[in-house]
Amino acid sequence: MSDRPAQAIRRWPRDHPLVAIIASEPGGWSRWTILAQPVATCRGWIGADGSVRIDWSGPRALEAGASGDPSALLDRLWASGARPARAVDQIPFAGGWIGSLGYELGGVIEPTARHRAKPVLAPGRPADWPLFEWHRCPGAYVHDSRSGRWWSVGRSDALPRLGPISSAGFHAGPLSSVSGRDAHEAAVARAIEYTHAGDVFQVNLTHRLTGPFRGSTRALAAAWMDRVRPRHGAYIESGGAPGARRAIVSMSPELFLEFDPISRRVVTRPMKGTRPGCADPGDLLASAKDRAELNMIIDLMRNDLGRVCSIGSIRVEHPRTIERHAGRGDGSLWQTVATVAGRLDPRRSLGDLLRASFPPGSVTGAPKIRAMQIIDELEPVPRGPYCGAIGFVSDSGHARFNVAIRTAMVSGDAGPGGLDDVATGRLDLPVGGGVVADSSPGSEWRESLDKARAIRSLGIEIEP
Repeated sequence: MSDRPAQAIRRWPRDHPLVAIIASEPGGWSRWTILAQPVATCRGWIGADGSVRIDWSGPRALEAGASGDPSALLDRLWASGARPARAVDQIPFAGGWIGSLGYELGGVIEPTARHRAKPVLAPGRPADWPLFEWHRCPGAYVHDSRSGRWWSVGRSDALPRLGPISSAGFHAGPLSSVSGRDAHEAAVARAIEYTHAGDVFQVNLTHRLTGPFRGSTRALAAAWMDRVRPRHGAYIESGGAPGARRAIVSMSPELFLEFDPISRRVVTRPMKGTRPGCADPGDLLASAKDRAELNMIIDLMRNDLGRVCSIGSIRVEHPRTIERHAGRGDGSLWQTVATVAGRLDPRRSLGDLLRASFPPGSVTGAPKIRAMQIIDELEPVPRGPYCGAIGFVSDSGHARFNVAIRTAMVSGDAGPGGLDDVATGRLDLPVGGGVVADSSPGSEWRESLDKARAIRSLGIEIEP
């Protein structure tokens, strides 16, 4: 197979479900695209009383109770197929689990992070999203962006034969902010007051852009990934109520966690500081505000990893690196990134790592729990998959999760064209940024819209 990953997504049979991990730009931290067909799915839903309900579809790969600690359940789920092994030909996925963790899972893991109740994310309402959703994928097509080579891994009988490139398209937008500029700037102003009062050093605030969508969610994913070449992207056909469609389309540039089961090395690469690709990157490097934001999150992530890593193993390998993300041209962005690594204690599991570090510090703020309480107070709707994490846990024991930013959520009525076809629906694209003591509400609003530049490059309008 000689296709680029975007072409392979367009060739995936439309009557077969698709989940994918996407890496369209070769680099040391971004190399492998994984396309797979689920055979079973485990979803968690949070009830009004805070309990978690588990739903299964397809053959059960692991028996699970109807409720309980979701991180413990996920630990059992991921461990059910894991056998620590060296990656064959460096391919990190050998069959396993692919899925997403919603931001609100953090409030279940740590209930003190909640400020108030929000609309319940309950099954049966297609506009709502699961607390988490993991798909069992016994086989996959895997693409190496360095060499351009494809592999088939795991069970080949669990993979469909690819067909001709689909001509399906999509129409989306215009998108507009649910809260509006005035309300978002007021929320930023309130967050600044909290920093001045000493409640928090930094809090990440977001608002949701939303608008109509119809057509193929795979066409949206393929066009967007061709445009921005994400390092840690994903595409998850989430299903929904009968007659409904849901899909997560993530073009994230940010690595949340990477785990090697042999060395037990854990890496996180938090991002703070953004400028448009047309701007002078020297301005970003010289910004004391952006440097301070990143340093706060470095300290937070060191602390999170230190809770489960071996004593003395935590290292800040790169305190501040500037990178260009989101492809080239109008949609590109400059970002400053840090690299923090440690060695997971032999007595600790992936579930322990999740409990210690989720949600990612770069999308909460510091101190984390107080920042999450302020987010819960000031943001009017749940974030859902946005600002959570999307990734894979391989049967070889390898795992990788992104930070689910630059992430769109599409939901709507099923169209006749296939599992990716939305007849009438909605596209939600939340955007935001870190607020510190010297932030400006107007600047924060403008920075949040800068982060939507890539989707605007697809011709999707954003109303001011």
